[in-house]
This record gives sequence, structure tokens and C-alpha cells, in this order.
Amino acid sequence: QVQLVESGGGLVQPGGSLRLSCTASGSIFRIDVMGWYRQAPGKQRELVATIRNDNSITYADSVKGRFTCSRNNAKNTVYLQMNSLKPEDTAVYYCHAQEVGRGYWGQGTQVTVSA
Repeated sequence: QVQLVESGGGLVQPGGSLRLSCTASGSIFRIDVMGWYRQAPGKQRELVATIRNDNSITYADSVKGRFTCSRNNAKNTVYLQMNSLKPEDTAVYYCHAQEVGRGYWGQGTQVTVSA
């Protein structure tokens, strides 16, 4: 079993920045992909960014150029640097980790962008 613990959410003004972190612990075999998803009220959960073991990264079009996803494999940690935040970025952000045949979710961290 793998546990994911997120941190770094909060309230920020439009144009501001936040950095999210997520660390995996437990019975880790090999995590192939780590990443971030978000869910706004009344909407479906959507992909924000994912990063593979080879450091190839996929971003949602809505965050390209503003968000940066990175990973420290030695620490089983994934980061999401969020710059130029907009009110529409407000959501609960969830960390996700994918091993062969099984995926894991964190508990979520709230990000609110408001003046």
C-alpha cells in the first residue's frame, strides 16, 4: 500500500504563486508516473500535469507556461510550481501515483485564488 501526503495549498491573490508537494511512502515497488489532478466545485476531476520516470511531462493546455511539474525520485516526491494563478485555478488539487497495475490518490489540498 502506498500513501500520498500533499502540502502547500492555500489562499492566494490572482497573479500569485503557490508550490504544492506530494510525498509517497509505504510499500513502494516502483512508481512510474506521478502527477496532479484538480477538481473544482461542480466539475469533474481533470489532469493538471503528470511526470514519468524519464521526466517526460504532460500538461493541461490551461496551465501550460504557468505551472511547472518536477519530481525527485530519490524522495518519491512530486512538486507543482504554480505561477500567474487565476481564479479559475481554484480547486482541490490531488496527487496521483501510478505503479504497474495500481494507482493511488492523495487526500487533496485546497487552492483558492481570490482577491
